Amino acid sequence: MTTTRVGYLGPAGTFSHEAALALGEQATSIVAFPSILDVLDAVSSGGVDRAIVPIENAIEGTVSATMDGLVFDHELVIQHEIVLPIRLHLMAREGVTRAEVAVVTSYAHALAQCRKFLTATGFSELLNVASTAEAAQLVAGSSTPMAAIASRVAAETYGLSIIESNIEDHEDNETRFVVVGRSQVPAPTGHDRTTIVCFQDDDHPGSLYGILGRFAARDLNLTKVESRPTKRGIGDYCFIVEFEGHIADDLVADCLTDLQAHMTRVKFLGSYPVTGAAADRRREEVSTARVEATAWVNELRGRVLRG
Repeated sequence: MTTTRVGYLGPAGTFSHEAALALGEQATSIVAFPSILDVLDAVSSGGVDRAIVPIENAIEGTVSATMDGLVFDHELVIQHEIVLPIRLHLMAREGVTRAEVAVVTSYAHALAQCRKFLTATGFSELLNVASTAEAAQLVAGSSTPMAAIASRVAAETYGLSIIESNIEDHEDNETRFVVVGRSQVPAPTGHDRTTIVCFQDDDHPGSLYGILGRFAARDLNLTKVESRPTKRGIGDYCFIVEFEGHIADDLVADCLTDLQAHMTRVKFLGSYPVTGAAADRRREEVSTARVEATAWVNELRGRVLRG
């Protein structure tokens, strides 16, 4: 078996680590990196074969470090996605009580996702670190009564006791992770998503409609549209567009051809299968529909008179 090295945001015990483990046999070796930027750099340079990075949270929205890295810094392709439920816990060294805790540390997104709990309990000193697991690691090695907000896996990894469980503000919180590689695009499955970035040559009335109208004309369903600054000055934005379909589909290919011809630049970020039980059901429905549609078209073509 060929070894597939997959990089993730470490250290051990992060949600990214959990997502990497969920890849199973797709990742024969997983490697931790200190930041999202380091993970993306590693796959770009060939240090690892692929990387798994968080791209979107149900509460906080887009993970800027990932999106900006894919849009501006690297030529990588999204190949797969994994959606994980996020359960956050307050943890400290054995014997430390909540009343003794002076500082709470975690990743910025995790702290934001526990705002109500932190406000209600009166914790005033918050410390941002690069990941939830790094927070747990810091607390485990500290001689002062600190607490971390992290996963249950992190508590087990670093020998911490959970003081409060499930402290996230929203119980339906999830994070979407994407697996990125250097070039290969997965084969279509019948229920896929494509992500692109549209750069404009100038800002003018109707410019966004000029982008979105091309999808509407082809009946392509948009699942996300987001503007991001291009780093070239105030008011200069690009648009990240996610929509149903695969680059192998004729309609999608025609739409991207049209966009590329009329925009300054369109960057392709990937066509990849949508995950989840609903996605599997949808793939089955699409597969059945395609078989029936093919049979219908073949019957019609069979009526054509031969000259």
